[in-house]
Amino acid sequence: MSSLAGQGDTRPGHGGAGPFTTASRVRSLGDGTFAATLSGSWTIGGKPHGGFLLAVLARAAVAAAGSGAPVADPLSVSAQFLRAPEPGPVLVRTEVRKTGRQATVVAVQLEQRGQSCVEGVVTTGRLPRERATWSDLPNQPAEPPGNALDISALPMASVFRLTEGCDVRLDPNGAGFLHGQTNDPPRLRLWARPRGEQVDPMFALLAGDISMPVTFNLGRFGWTPTVQLTALLRSRPAPGWLRIHVDCRAVHGPWFDSDATVVDSTGRLICQSRQLALSAKA
Repeated sequence: MSSLAGQGDTRPGHGGAGPFTTASRVRSLGDGTFAATLSGSWTIGGKPHGGFLLAVLARAAVAAAGSGAPVADPLSVSAQFLRAPEPGPVLVRTEVRKTGRQATVVAVQLEQRGQSCVEGVVTTGRLPRERATWSDLPNQPAEPPGNALDISALPMASVFRLTEGCDVRLDPNGAGFLHGQTNDPPRLRLWARPRGEQVDPMFALLAGDISMPVTFNLGRFGWTPTVQLTALLRSRPAPGWLRIHVDCRAVHGPWFDSDATVVDSTGRLICQSRQLALSAKA
């Protein structure tokens, strides 16, 4: 494993998705509107992945903010998922709501075939480069251990098509759903990195939503749509694996929350995300 640290995975057989940066690219059409194409390779169950959609929104917002602001990195992305788009062409409309020296706020809306699919707000600014004065982060190895499971080699890979474009490893300890158990806490640990390129803040947005639903550990399988997702970017990631700790505070009826903490190879906090989602009944 250590021989691949700091490098994108370029093993044969995983090139169909194309680089994440290319797949999430947006093209300006003028007047704050951008075109993008949602690849079928960056999907879950045939629908574009929520974290991937956040990255598309963030790229459009950063481009819109960059025309009038001195700095433009994504600092936060908050999105409401109105309906799931299909793979294919989409439009992203942006409106700069505030321009400041420290932060610029951009409203974003992803449309397909005349319907609004995802609406949100992106705050841009300058990501800090210095180390945190204080942090309290999950205790997780910087690289996946030898018993970590390559998601692309599991049956779920046919649904979890993200593994065509990124390397995702799951800690089997605590992932009782893999063995038919339904009594493990809704908590999972993973590692991820893009194939063929380095991690960056946009990929960190995807990583904050890359886990399979933690409610799998409660025996709740099936379609699990995200209703609202907010991600905070905290720093630029160093090359190597991103480690992801996903936890849940409560499951009430069909509703559950999911909190992800994303840490880079140097132990620096990169992204925090929280979502509200619907789960299937056990």
